[in-house]
Amino acid sequence: MPEADLPDEPTSDDLADTRTAWAEDRTVLANERTFAGWMRTGMACIALALGLRALFGDTSYPLIAKGVSLVFVLAAIMIFWAAATKARRTQQRMDSHDVAEQSDKQMYILASILTVGALAVGVLLVML
Repeated sequence: MPEADLPDEPTSDDLADTRTAWAEDRTVLANERTFAGWMRTGMACIALALGLRALFGDTSYPLIAKGVSLVFVLAAIMIFWAAATKARRTQQRMDSHDVAEQSDKQMYILASILTVGALAVGVLLVML
Protein backbone atom coordinates (compact mmCIF):
# COMPACT_ATOMS: atom_id res chain seq x y z
CA MET A 1 0.00 0.00 0.00
CA PRO A 2 1.53 3.36 -0.94
CA GLU A 3 2.21 5.81 1.86
CA ALA A 4 -0.29 8.32 0.46
CA ASP A 5 -3.16 5.85 1.01
CA LEU A 6 -2.50 5.31 4.73
CA PRO A 7 -4.96 6.97 7.10
CA ASP A 8 -3.57 9.77 9.23
CA GLU A 9 -2.81 8.83 12.80
CA PRO A 10 -4.69 11.01 15.27
CA THR A 11 -2.46 13.48 17.01
CA SER A 12 -2.27 13.78 20.77
CA ASP A 13 -4.20 17.05 20.47
CA ASP A 14 -6.99 15.26 18.57
CA LEU A 15 -7.14 12.56 21.23
CA ALA A 16 -7.18 15.15 24.01
CA ASP A 17 -10.02 17.03 22.31
CA THR A 18 -11.99 13.78 21.97
CA ARG A 19 -11.47 12.93 25.65
CA THR A 20 -12.53 16.44 26.66
CA ALA A 21 -15.68 16.19 24.52
CA TRP A 22 -16.57 12.86 26.09
CA ALA A 23 -15.97 14.28 29.57
CA GLU A 24 -18.33 17.17 28.81
CA ASP A 25 -20.94 14.71 27.51
CA ARG A 26 -20.64 12.69 30.72
CA THR A 27 -21.09 15.86 32.74
CA VAL A 28 -24.19 16.80 30.73
CA LEU A 29 -25.67 13.37 31.43
CA ALA A 30 -24.67 13.54 35.12
CA ASN A 31 -26.42 16.91 35.35
CA GLU A 32 -29.61 15.35 34.01
CA ARG A 33 -29.35 12.44 36.46
CA THR A 34 -28.88 14.93 39.31
CA PHE A 35 -31.94 16.87 38.13
CA ALA A 36 -33.97 13.65 38.10
CA GLY A 37 -32.71 12.81 41.58
CA TRP A 38 -33.85 16.15 42.93
CA MET A 39 -37.25 15.69 41.28
CA ARG A 40 -37.54 12.35 43.09
CA THR A 41 -36.54 14.03 46.35
CA GLY A 42 -39.30 16.60 45.86
CA MET A 43 -41.80 13.85 45.18
CA ALA A 44 -40.62 12.07 48.35
CA CYS A 45 -41.37 15.27 50.29
CA ILE A 46 -44.92 15.22 48.94
CA ALA A 47 -45.28 11.54 49.87
CA LEU A 48 -43.98 12.37 53.35
CA ALA A 49 -46.52 15.19 53.65
CA LEU A 50 -49.33 12.79 52.73
CA GLY A 51 -48.02 10.16 55.11
CA LEU A 52 -47.75 12.60 58.01
CA ARG A 53 -51.24 13.89 57.36
CA ALA A 54 -52.60 10.34 57.28
CA LEU A 55 -50.69 9.34 60.39
CA PHE A 56 -51.59 12.37 62.48
CA GLY A 57 -54.91 13.23 60.87
CA ASP A 58 -56.99 12.05 63.83
CA THR A 59 -54.86 13.80 66.42
CA SER A 60 -56.36 16.31 68.82
CA TYR A 61 -54.18 18.94 67.10
CA PRO A 62 -55.13 18.66 63.41
CA LEU A 63 -53.77 22.10 62.57
CA ILE A 64 -50.28 21.03 63.62
CA ALA A 65 -50.52 17.94 61.41
CA LYS A 66 -51.68 20.06 58.49
CA GLY A 67 -48.97 22.65 59.12
CA VAL A 68 -46.17 20.11 59.25
CA SER A 69 -47.49 18.46 56.09
CA LEU A 70 -47.57 21.82 54.31
CA VAL A 71 -43.94 22.43 55.26
CA PHE A 72 -42.99 19.37 53.23
CA VAL A 73 -45.18 20.44 50.30
CA LEU A 74 -43.43 23.82 50.28
CA ALA A 75 -40.04 22.10 50.54
CA ALA A 76 -40.96 20.00 47.51
CA ILE A 77 -41.81 23.10 45.48
CA MET A 78 -38.55 24.74 46.47
CA ILE A 79 -36.64 21.59 45.51
CA PHE A 80 -38.32 21.44 42.09
CA TRP A 81 -37.35 25.00 41.22
CA ALA A 82 -33.89 24.87 42.73
CA ALA A 83 -33.17 21.73 40.71
CA ALA A 84 -34.44 23.26 37.46
CA THR A 85 -32.46 26.46 38.00
CA LYS A 86 -29.25 24.65 38.96
CA ALA A 87 -29.55 22.23 36.04
CA ARG A 88 -30.09 25.11 33.61
CA ARG A 89 -27.03 26.95 34.90
CA THR A 90 -24.90 23.85 34.60
CA GLN A 91 -26.14 23.16 31.07
CA GLN A 92 -25.29 26.67 29.99
CA ARG A 93 -21.66 26.09 30.96
CA MET A 94 -21.43 22.78 29.08
CA ASP A 95 -21.20 21.94 25.40
CA SER A 96 -22.77 18.64 24.38
CA HIS A 97 -21.02 16.78 21.58
CA ASP A 98 -22.42 13.29 21.02
CA VAL A 99 -25.42 13.38 23.37
CA ALA A 100 -28.76 15.12 23.01
CA GLU A 101 -29.29 17.13 26.17
CA GLN A 102 -32.64 17.82 27.75
CA SER A 103 -33.75 21.35 27.00
CA ASP A 104 -34.22 24.05 29.63
CA LYS A 105 -37.82 24.29 28.54
CA GLN A 106 -38.45 20.60 29.31
CA MET A 107 -36.96 20.98 32.78
CA TYR A 108 -39.05 24.04 33.55
CA ILE A 109 -42.20 22.38 32.20
CA LEU A 110 -41.58 19.38 34.46
CA ALA A 111 -40.90 21.63 37.46
CA SER A 112 -44.12 23.55 36.67
CA ILE A 113 -46.23 20.39 36.41
CA LEU A 114 -44.84 19.01 39.65
CA THR A 115 -45.40 22.38 41.33
CA VAL A 116 -49.05 22.40 40.27
CA GLY A 117 -49.40 18.85 41.59
CA ALA A 118 -47.73 19.78 44.88
CA LEU A 119 -50.00 22.81 45.26
CA ALA A 120 -53.04 20.61 44.61
CA VAL A 121 -51.86 18.17 47.27
CA GLY A 122 -51.35 21.10 49.66
CA VAL A 123 -54.87 22.36 49.03
CA LEU A 124 -56.31 18.88 49.60
CA LEU A 125 -54.31 18.49 52.81
CA VAL A 126 -55.71 21.74 54.16
CA MET A 127 -59.28 20.99 53.10
CA LEU A 128 -59.45 17.48 54.52
